[in-house]
Amino acid sequence: MPITVVGSIAFDAVKTPFGQRERMLGGAAVHFALAASFFEEVRVVGPVGEDFGEAELDVMRRRGVDVSDVERIAGGKTFFWRGEYGWDLNSRETLDTQLGVFEGFRPKLSAQSRSSEVLFLANIQPDLQREVRAQLPDARFVALDSMNLWIDIARDSLLDAIAGVDCVILNDAELRQLTGKPNLLTAAREVLSWTAAGSPQTGGEVRGPSVVVAKQGEYGAALITQEGFFALPAYPLETVIDPTGAGDSFAGGLLGYIAAHPAEGLSDELLRGAMAHATALASFNVEEFGTERVERLTAAEIAERVEGLRAITQFSGSPVELRD
Repeated sequence: MPITVVGSIAFDAVKTPFGQRERMLGGAAVHFALAASFFEEVRVVGPVGEDFGEAELDVMRRRGVDVSDVERIAGGKTFFWRGEYGWDLNSRETLDTQLGVFEGFRPKLSAQSRSSEVLFLANIQPDLQREVRAQLPDARFVALDSMNLWIDIARDSLLDAIAGVDCVILNDAELRQLTGKPNLLTAAREVLSWTAAGSPQTGGEVRGPSVVVAKQGEYGAALITQEGFFALPAYPLETVIDPTGAGDSFAGGLLGYIAAHPAEGLSDELLRGAMAHATALASFNVEEFGTERVERLTAAEIAERVEGLRAITQFSGSPVELRD
């Protein structure tokens, strides 16, 4: 099933304890698209300025990503973010944000992008997420990402957006902030209880999220559905250089795997496989700056890492009589 992603296309400047880059390709839509492209055709929707060249677009084109709906704004500057990580790579300091053309972004989707059966609403203003969702009423699987800013200043709009999707992907702190619940599991259960009865976004259906994914940085990710709970650790790495974009690469692996299995429903087996592939993609992302590692990534490397995850998450042992 083809995938459409709507979100930021950016230039990033990043400093970590292991080096820095002053200008590298980034943005949620880019990281997502590169990861998802290993599974299915991906169509990217987002704005860039005149400073965004063909070389940057070619990074996506080489992976077969459709960039026809990347809108170049005359006289504009591409979204720019500068950040710094300390030794704790789970947290970062934002030093500069220049919205550029992203400030006035109004998503323009071609007929082809609107025909995709899988949609990822990357971290953009919730009202825009709702507008895009309404343009793909027949999408079979829709996932949404967000952040603490929108929870703070646009919570009602975000709740409306969440009610029209199948999957919510947030980090564990954002889930607790959104729901006011004290721990991950109760927060996820709260989100799963929300539905949208007859809303325009759902084309009149009773619909709401059936899957919640909680990103936990270096500790992995958890999957919560009405039927159960599943968690995977992050893939163990000896070298972690730059975590920027890891969450979006994770989302790309998750939705890419689901899109690659169009005949299957959202079974527990399918979702666990999606989580494993998402975790593998995210692990490659952090090994170098920006998109550098994923640009060289091969399908064989992904498969090998998924098998590595399988090995480290299995255990066996004979029953033992326990003492009262």
